[in-house]
Amino acid sequence: MSALELYSLKTELLRAIAEAADLDTLEEVRVAALGKKGRISELMQALGSLPPDDRKAYGQVVNSLKTSVGEALEARRQELSKAATVEKLAQERADVTLPVREGSLQEGRIHPVSQVTDEITEIFADMGFSIAEGPDIETDFNNFTALNIPPEHPARQDHDTFYFPEAADGSRAVLRTHTSPVQIRAMLREKPPLRIIAPGRVYRCDSDQTHTPMFHQVEGLVIDETTHLGHLKWVLEAFCKAFFEVPQVRMRFRASHFPFTEPSMEVDIGYAKKGEEIRIGEGEWLEILGCGMVHPNVLKNVGLDPARYQGFAFGMGIDRIAMLKYGMPDLRAFFAGDLRWLKHYGFPPLAIPTLAAGLSS
Repeated sequence: MSALELYSLKTELLRAIAEAADLDTLEEVRVAALGKKGRISELMQALGSLPPDDRKAYGQVVNSLKTSVGEALEARRQELSKAATVEKLAQERADVTLPVREGSLQEGRIHPVSQVTDEITEIFADMGFSIAEGPDIETDFNNFTALNIPPEHPARQDHDTFYFPEAADGSRAVLRTHTSPVQIRAMLREKPPLRIIAPGRVYRCDSDQTHTPMFHQVEGLVIDETTHLGHLKWVLEAFCKAFFEVPQVRMRFRASHFPFTEPSMEVDIGYAKKGEEIRIGEGEWLEILGCGMVHPNVLKNVGLDPARYQGFAFGMGIDRIAMLKYGMPDLRAFFAGDLRWLKHYGFPPLAIPTLAAGLSS
């Protein structure tokens, strides 16, 4: 094909591209020019039949033609796409003055963990506790050493705890296994008297119907010069009555062992389930939390004199007591992201817990 014929072909194709009125017509032009049997494709196929000395010059000319046509096609495609979008928006304009169809708006739901955390916060705030927070990634000192947890304790093992890679100085950060490090940070930062609760996420290597690798916990701490076990018992009894919304609660304190408290106790409450109804204060015993007087070694580790200061601490799983109060059978569903579960167990967005109006909606 002569240079004049190639120029005429280029002019013809560019004119067809410019005159394409819509995307369908433009696609027909593209196929006719660059398709498998298109005119430019046929020119490229003829390259093999030329003498070797003529192939380079011929190939450059055809490739230049192919590039020019391809650029023109893309530019026209963008113009037509933009025009089609403008036309579609003009034709499909919504009438915002129309009334909302009944049932078309879906109301969001508050997750039970968020709701129960607010309930707990409301109760302890009424007792004079403030909220303390800390990072999810903690130091070994705050998570273990300051809490009087010895090096050989099972909680320090890799099969129980999520560790980060070892740092240059040999230390390893850890995903906190409880919110007790928040207590350590509070005691290092502030001087007694202290009265705090520390709600938040915690992490342990465990997963079954009642355990998940990540869960929620709330811990409480009171430090002053006169606090004793009687105060601890009253606080926990008052909390249980307010949280479960019962006039009386059946409780017992059992001797136990925690490295960070001495003496240490586990707390049980009376619990019975009859059908779908949960009754607090009757039936068999059910463990709900651990507690005790703060160990003197913990006070020493944060620079407090155990001869002068004393106090108590307690901790409970937020997810666990939510299951108990609202009859949820499987802890794993809390983190499955199933909107059907949330619609069933979730709370209305304006159901803000207050002691005056009632915690449960």
